[in-house]
Amino acid sequence: MSTSHAPRALSLAAAVLTGTVALYIALVAFGNITDFGTNQAFVQHVLAMDTTFKDDDLMWRAITNKGLENTAYILIIAWETLAALVLIAGTVLWFRRDNARARQLSTYGLLMLVLLFGAGFIGIGGEWFSMWQSKTWNGLDAATRVLVLTGVALVVVQLTHSDGQHADG
Repeated sequence: MSTSHAPRALSLAAAVLTGTVALYIALVAFGNITDFGTNQAFVQHVLAMDTTFKDDDLMWRAITNKGLENTAYILIIAWETLAALVLIAGTVLWFRRDNARARQLSTYGLLMLVLLFGAGFIGIGGEWFSMWQSKTWNGLDAATRVLVLTGVALVVVQLTHSDGQHADG
């Protein structure tokens, strides 16, 4: 491939990766909205810490108030939905070759998912609420997969701007 096609190929890769993550998180949000109860139970069990080792030194962290659990779940769904919309817009902009705005929106949407899956599910859910201790309600593997895909997409999106020649390719 000639170097003149490299910027276009990199922008295409950014578009495809952004679109893939957008599709994934849109389907996750859609599933959480249309099948509210399935992951609602997941969030409730993680926050209640009722399937962990129940160490007295950790159980004070548990949240067993259904209103707070449901609020957390609704906020997660709203965040997923907003991230999906931002990433869809970013994907459209990549295909319109509006690379600067596409990069900006894609970066924001991908960082939203880094916060949700990295800080939220892996950090807070996994460590603060000891989700890693649960054999039944442990979403760390899934969160890690999403975080890796999101991270790869974020790196490629940023590579499209690593050289001034790539900015408008």
